[in-house]
Amino acid sequence: MNPVLADVLQVTALIAALALVHRPLGDYMAAVYSSPKHLRVEKWIYRSVGANPDAEMRWPAYLRGILIFSAVGVLFLYVMQRVQDTLPLSLGFQPISPDQAFNTAASFISNTNWQSYSGEVAMSHVTQTTGLAVQNFVSAAVGMAVAVALVRGFARSRTGELGNFWSDLVRGTIRILIPLSVIAAIILVACGAIQNFGDIHHITTLTGDKQALSPGAVASQEAIKDLGTNGGGYFNANSAHPFESPNGLSNLLEIFLLLVIPFSMPRTFGKLVGSLKQGYAIVAAMGIIWFAAVIAVTWLEYAHPGTASQLAGGAMEGKEQRFGEGASSLFSVSTTMTSTGAVNSFHDSFSGLSGGVLLLGMMLGEITPGGVGSGLYGMLIMAIIAVFIAGLMVGRTPEYLGKKIGTREIKLAACYILITPALVLIGTAVAMALPDGKEAMTNIGAHGFSEVLYAYTSASNNNGSAFAGFGANTPFFNTTLGLCMLLGRFLPMVFVLALAGSLAEQKPVPETAGTLRTEKPLFTGLLVGTVLIITGLTFFPALALGPLAEGMTS
Repeated sequence: MNPVLADVLQVTALIAALALVHRPLGDYMAAVYSSPKHLRVEKWIYRSVGANPDAEMRWPAYLRGILIFSAVGVLFLYVMQRVQDTLPLSLGFQPISPDQAFNTAASFISNTNWQSYSGEVAMSHVTQTTGLAVQNFVSAAVGMAVAVALVRGFARSRTGELGNFWSDLVRGTIRILIPLSVIAAIILVACGAIQNFGDIHHITTLTGDKQALSPGAVASQEAIKDLGTNGGGYFNANSAHPFESPNGLSNLLEIFLLLVIPFSMPRTFGKLVGSLKQGYAIVAAMGIIWFAAVIAVTWLEYAHPGTASQLAGGAMEGKEQRFGEGASSLFSVSTTMTSTGAVNSFHDSFSGLSGGVLLLGMMLGEITPGGVGSGLYGMLIMAIIAVFIAGLMVGRTPEYLGKKIGTREIKLAACYILITPALVLIGTAVAMALPDGKEAMTNIGAHGFSEVLYAYTSASNNNGSAFAGFGANTPFFNTTLGLCMLLGRFLPMVFVLALAGSLAEQKPVPETAGTLRTEKPLFTGLLVGTVLIITGLTFFPALALGPLAEGMTS
């Protein structure tokens, strides 16, 4: 089959599958978060942690629950890595160094899953399953809980109550993430992914070399890695490893998994606020940017100049030969435009301009469609900014979903969109000014700068992917990137929840002839333009020094 035709069919099948599950999954998640009933297993969890799931929380209490839960998770995972040699099924692996243990703990608790280690030679079975995989579930559930809290802020009026964090956390984990992950894991095992707790196998290759094959509960961790937009691979090669993704079907399934919840949550939003059209406007904006990026990266990779690339039919360096250009491009765009960070090819090997598109996907704030929960609340913040801009154009107080966007709301939204750019640009500047940053680069010039910029963009936006040639396993980068992950995850949540509380306290504003119709295609276009313009104005100088300069000279 012609490779281009195969790529078109693959994208078409993916979009059809996402469209097919958009309504039932979105409606199911809305029912989960609005149900007054508690399952028996949920009641047991509430009793064990001493939580009252029916007690409504204002935004400060909701935030305290998130911070306390996440702080305990960081401490637990850090200690587990430091003592993993004393735990069962250690496989003989030594404890993780303090700086790398902090980096990994911060990474998985923040839903980033940045990995400065090779899982198959560093992490034991217990660390992988009891530590890392558990955080894959709960960190994703935290993001979904914050998104639902913001949606309640729009849906409720004359109250500052946003629901109960512990109830939202447990329901998201028990009723959504675990059942879907079980189904996905079974399919992955059927495709050929491994799932066991065996010992390391030592084999002799055909050339006489010795090789160690690491086993593990790979399929189960792979499922939640993608479904929860986490991205941490069991193996260093991540989804390019045949034990994680055995064939083209598993590769397409993994892309579907990392997109399915983020693209379905706008339906949940529309259901909870009582206007499905509002959800359609949000998902349309997400889909437009994502689809444009898929086309751009795929075309740039096929058109990459050079004799070797032309003979190979594309820029195949760093690509998984089983999947080719199209599947690698589709995966890379989907993983950088969510907070997943999983890879099936080396982003470091992409051409300068296509690497720039991947960087831009993260710089957008990972809202197209973004991570589970974080993509929705990030896009809703952008919708508030878009409504504010429209209000300035016509001289009218902006409104969104019957709530006035006043001084307090726009300040909170502005603080939200400034946090990650500040972390990215300050972190990159500090690293480039110090010897540590220059020594970590394996390339010189514009591409080397892109490696550092990509690292801080990935960490601060809680993505987790990397330019593979970047040597980040040093005390300096483990510490600074770890801090960027934590600040980039939890500082924005402060402003999201404060905004949700402010919106919930308002009384609804009646719709008039002058109200901006935010469910119409015109608003979708305005939202897309707002996202691109804000990101472009913020990051264009940095992009000009890195991927744009490389692309113009290649």
